[in-house]
Amino acid sequence: MAAAFSSLVGQPRAILSASPTVSCSQIRKPANFPLQNSRFFLVNSSSVPRTCTMAMVGDDNVDPARDDHSINWPSYDDPKVVDVTPGLQERDFRDTPYIPVYVMLPMGIINMECEIVDANNLVNQLKILKSAKVDGVVVECWWGIVEAHTPQRYNWSGYKRLFEIVRDLNLKLRVVMSFHECGGNVGDDVHIPLPQWITEIGYRNPDIFFSDKDLRRTHECLTWGVDNERVLGGRIALEVYFDLMRSFRVKFDEFFENGVISEIEIGLGPCGELRYPSHPAKLGWKYPGIGEFQCYDKYLLNSLKKTAEAFGCSSCGKGPWNAGSYNSKPQNTEFFRDGGEYNSIYGRFFLKWYTQVLIDHGDQVLGLANLSFKGTPIAAKLPGIYWWRNTKSGAAELTAGFYSVNCRDGYSPIASMLKKHEAALNFTCLELHTVYRDIDFPEALADPEGLVWQVLNVAWEAYIPVAGENARPCYHREGYNKILENAKPRNDPFGRHYLSAFTYLRLSPTLLEKHNFMEFERFVQKMHGVQCNYLSWSHFWNLE
Repeated sequence: MAAAFSSLVGQPRAILSASPTVSCSQIRKPANFPLQNSRFFLVNSSSVPRTCTMAMVGDDNVDPARDDHSINWPSYDDPKVVDVTPGLQERDFRDTPYIPVYVMLPMGIINMECEIVDANNLVNQLKILKSAKVDGVVVECWWGIVEAHTPQRYNWSGYKRLFEIVRDLNLKLRVVMSFHECGGNVGDDVHIPLPQWITEIGYRNPDIFFSDKDLRRTHECLTWGVDNERVLGGRIALEVYFDLMRSFRVKFDEFFENGVISEIEIGLGPCGELRYPSHPAKLGWKYPGIGEFQCYDKYLLNSLKKTAEAFGCSSCGKGPWNAGSYNSKPQNTEFFRDGGEYNSIYGRFFLKWYTQVLIDHGDQVLGLANLSFKGTPIAAKLPGIYWWRNTKSGAAELTAGFYSVNCRDGYSPIASMLKKHEAALNFTCLELHTVYRDIDFPEALADPEGLVWQVLNVAWEAYIPVAGENARPCYHREGYNKILENAKPRNDPFGRHYLSAFTYLRLSPTLLEKHNFMEFERFVQKMHGVQCNYLSWSHFWNLE
């Protein structure tokens, strides 16, 4: 085991190896993308100014002049709102592929003493979910709870009781290894910090955390610069992650052996997502700010310097100084403006290094996860950074670590890395439309549909499983229908382009209100390939 570990973490990596490049026709949403189940849409081409279109699953490849449900996408400098009133019958999902549906449990279901909170109420709620035929639940296992006070002393007691409840109700479990802080981001309603002993090390050595150019640090997770640095009580960060995962596997062996645990999602960054913490609300970021690069701790700067020297350009061994601040707009910065430094020799060098550090982190942690959970599927989550997407630089994606400019697909290299580890890709914001609801920020050129379209197809083309979840609370049919269209695209000639699973975020009293739960149950049946002509709501009487 030790030899296997060393082989994974001790090898140098080619930061500036040839990056996969694709033609303009390989990325972005089809130019004639059908708009359904929504009234107002921002007509704002995903293919302009990058002029990248693609014939993907769901594109009928028909002449838009003959297609009543397609429109021509004008250039982004001529945005307009189109009133698209749904007039068609809802799609019949009978005999479509069965997609398992999971529900994520509340963040605070386990308290800081690793005790389950209000077990009786949870049992009643899970019984209601079971009545709707959900397949299972998702549970986040927090590093800050399990290894809270002392290195390598793990407390799994509350999780064990929780898993027993789920097992006894014949539900499946997807478990998230959460190596990040909870609190301070959208949707966070509890605060779970990193372990106390990590925080104490951080007081003495603040460079174990990510830092922006002004040395403001985010404590959401450890910087990837310490993945191979022995600064955590004699261990490198990769060993810390590995030790916790192995402890979990041993502790819950019976749940693996009897198939209750169906998948492990590995947290790889802030919010459990593989990305830099480039948009921290605690440091003042607000939507739709471009965010800031997070590479100014001494460990990542040393990596950048060494890579620049190997590249033969020691002057490139520094982070950008002209990339604006968290709430800047791309056109107001020298780095991200049209024709800006992002496309210079230095800019391309820096962005390749920055995204390669992200890929290498995922590569190493997932390699250790496969050692820990051999025989159990693993997954990684990618974020939905969809604002400023239709500008030339795509600044918000760049600061988060996704190098998608000049027709360079920033997601394909990540999909290739996941394929290497036989890991699924979990993606978010499946319920969002590219709409003109964001009336306060029309200039942000947000395009969640285009981003979802790109990432799902990248995964399908790489032949890796792709799962999804909603980004915001979803209680209405419009949102559910959008998820269904993404989960089961129309006109799939290959019969393999559909989600492997879907996670609903998250269990709450609002979801269990009668009308909301009726819509949710209808959605579950359609995900399962069953047309719901009649539903029984007798279980609701238990809620009164």
